[in-house]
Amino acid sequence: MNPLDQQRVLEQWRAAWPLALADWSRFTRLQDPRLCDSSVEAAREGLTGSFAMIRLADQRVVIDLPQVLRLGLQDHAREILAHEIGHHVLAPATATDHARLLARIRRALPTLEAHAPMVANLYTDLLINDRLQRQCGLRMAEIYQRLAAASAASSPLWQLYMGIYEQLWQQSAGSLGGPVEDASLRGDAWLGARVIRTYASEWMEGASRFSALLLPHLLETVSDARVDALMDTRHAGRGSQPVGLDRLEEDELAPAIHPALDPRITGEALEDETGQAPAEAVGTASGPGQTREPFEYGEILRAAGLDLNPQQFAVRYYRERALPHLIRFPVSPQPQAMEPELEGLEPWEPGDPLDAVDWMQTLVQSPTVVPGVTTVRRVMGPAPGNEPASEPIDLDLYVDSSGSMPDPQHVTSWLTLAGAVIALSALRAGARVQATLWSGKQQCLHTDGFVRSEDDILKVLVGYFGGATAFPIHRLRSTYAQRPAGARAVHILHISDDGITTMFEQDERGNSGWDIAAQALRAARAGGSMALNLYSPLPATLAGAKGWTADLLRARQQGWDIHVVRDMSDLLGFARDFSQRHYQQNDGGRQ
Repeated sequence: MNPLDQQRVLEQWRAAWPLALADWSRFTRLQDPRLCDSSVEAAREGLTGSFAMIRLADQRVVIDLPQVLRLGLQDHAREILAHEIGHHVLAPATATDHARLLARIRRALPTLEAHAPMVANLYTDLLINDRLQRQCGLRMAEIYQRLAAASAASSPLWQLYMGIYEQLWQQSAGSLGGPVEDASLRGDAWLGARVIRTYASEWMEGASRFSALLLPHLLETVSDARVDALMDTRHAGRGSQPVGLDRLEEDELAPAIHPALDPRITGEALEDETGQAPAEAVGTASGPGQTREPFEYGEILRAAGLDLNPQQFAVRYYRERALPHLIRFPVSPQPQAMEPELEGLEPWEPGDPLDAVDWMQTLVQSPTVVPGVTTVRRVMGPAPGNEPASEPIDLDLYVDSSGSMPDPQHVTSWLTLAGAVIALSALRAGARVQATLWSGKQQCLHTDGFVRSEDDILKVLVGYFGGATAFPIHRLRSTYAQRPAGARAVHILHISDDGITTMFEQDERGNSGWDIAAQALRAARAGGSMALNLYSPLPATLAGAKGWTADLLRARQQGWDIHVVRDMSDLLGFARDFSQRHYQQNDGGRQ
């Protein structure tokens, strides 16, 4: 196509955008579409394999115009743009609903979960196109007639998909490429159309039924270029932040009902010989509070288009799991609060915050404002106030990652979750956290000292070694050996099992672990705790105690507050109670 024709097509598509928005509502507002005049430009936007796509992160529509021209769809600008807008306003509409939809579809496609993004795309396309064809009078059917003419070969999946459109729009059999003589496919097409109409306003619920309908046909379809060309939501979630996926919804574990067994679809109440609805049509809803495992959470986000590694998925997972349990962390009273007091003026330079400019003093110096030359800012210094100040107590967290502990990136690790709850609570109150993950010798991962970064802390907590058990005594020693007397108070917390007693062995220099632990408690000044998964409570006295039991009783005498949990899941309750018992006080003191 010559440049003049290409410019004409570009202007035609720009002019169609307001009309496409109005097809949904006169109040619909989205950013202008990215109309790419080359496939290279489209690839830079993230569009490959199709002629259109959406991005939920920035609510953007991207069109590959050369691909549109190749498929002969250049005269359907309004239809295609209205369709893409429909993904933003109807289905899936948000990154969270996109992920929720994929979660349901994955459960309805056992062993074929990898096809969930494609099924979700086909399903939402049907919902959108049916509305645009029937209610807005757009020429959606013509688009599929063009696509059907582009290839003679048809997979069973494509025939079924086109057959559903033929049923929805009362087209003659085969006019869009649907089945003509295959009675089974035509029956499934009728069921698919009924799903779209019946669950148009409850499309999240209808997703599993649509997936159950497509399941046997997915087994027969390896790939279909025409289906691939329609995948405009394949990477829709890239860069987004879906929320609430750590927990299963009430109806999510219910068995996927085939449309042929759904009375709402067939209009018939199915009963067995006992007079009860069959099990397939009843299902069992998941109970409240049930959670996903980290691996499934990551797979759903990956299917939604998020390009993250397993560690990043795990960080998101444990942050979501921890958020409902966060509470305020301790503060320790200080003799006197410091309040800001004006000390003078200094030049304001470009790059400084704009709201820092003292405009009155700037105009006093010169009525002509020259940024960086005549502009000034106030200099504030601390002055003693009338109220006592408060200072958060920092947290020094040590989490066991030996072979007896689960890998937090695959299954729920209660140690990681408990650590996340306490660490994020500390950050919320202004404290700093040093996190250390440990296993055998030379197996130690830690933050760069006491930090304020959630991501840095969670990246440590979601790591995994799975090796032997050897507490990193050198970390405890180096943290408190030369700690200044005026430094913030620190509470030391260990989450482990009986392997924590390796902390009291000699270090690589021959120093006693008992001496290092005692010095750490003195220098920290805010106490130390241990949350330990043990098979039995500790005895009250040392009499007759041996091995690690004796070591833990001696540690209690040294000043360590030891909490025994019989089940790993009890660590979550400990994480909440720990902060409330020790730190949730107005004066920040310890009980």
